[in-house]
Amino acid sequence: MRLRARILTVILLFVPVMVFAGSIKFSSEDLAGKVHKLADYKGKWVVVNYWATWCPPCLDEIPELIEFHEKHSNANAKISAVVLGVNYENVDDTYLKDFVEEYFISYPVLKADLNRTPPFGRVYGLPTTFVISPEGKLVETKTGAVDMKWLEAAIMKKNSLTNK
Repeated sequence: MRLRARILTVILLFVPVMVFAGSIKFSSEDLAGKVHKLADYKGKWVVVNYWATWCPPCLDEIPELIEFHEKHSNANAKISAVVLGVNYENVDDTYLKDFVEEYFISYPVLKADLNRTPPFGRVYGLPTTFVISPEGKLVETKTGAVDMKWLEAAIMKKNSLTNK
C-alpha cells in the first residue's frame, strides 16, 4: 500500500496544477476591441494557440487551425470547438490586421499581454497550443505546430476518457 501512495505522489508532482484548479480565468481583446472570455465558450472545446507572425511553424499551422475552426465551430459539428489565436509579440495593430487578412484567418485573433504569464501555463516556445475542455479545464498542451489530426485525436482521447 505504501508503494502505491509513493507512486501516486510522484505522479502528482508532474501533473500541472492548473488541471486541478477548476475553470481557468482568461480574457483577451481581439483586433476589433471585443473581449473574449474563456467562459464565453463554456460547453465547447477551446483551442488556444499562441503564435507570432515571424514564426515559420506558426505560419505552417495556420491553414490547419482555420480548417479545424471552420469544421468544428458550426452548430452541426460532431465536436463543438473553437480556435482562439493569441498573437504573442509586440506588433502594431494595423500590421496584425493586415497579416490576418492576408492569411485569411477566420478564427478570433487576440492580443497577448506580454507582461503576464498566460493562465494556462508558460509559453516556452512558439507555437504553443492549449486545449481546454468544455468544462473550462486544461487537458492538453503542445509546444510546436499542431494539425487537425492531432487536435481531433487529443479531443477524442479526452472525450473517451470522460465518457467511461
